[in-house]
Amino acid sequence: MAPTHVKGPDLKRFMDKKLRLTLNGNRKIVGTLRGFDAFLNVVLEEAVDEKATDGNGYIGQIVIRGNSIAQFETLERVRT
Repeated sequence: MAPTHVKGPDLKRFMDKKLRLTLNGNRKIVGTLRGFDAFLNVVLEEAVDEKATDGNGYIGQIVIRGNSIAQFETLERVRT
């Protein structure tokens, strides 16, 4: 029997914290987590692409699809 309610990821403790996300293709994005949903789609603010080749990796606000995220890494202390 299938579950009636599928719970999404619990990222509430990471809200408003600076994160580094590793995406498919080893791309790394750093930004402040502003939102997420059950599919692990995330909204980052003040995002910067660490692998930018032109020296200016500033992106601003960005939505990243959950299926392209390989790793989350927090850059600030998170209370448990």
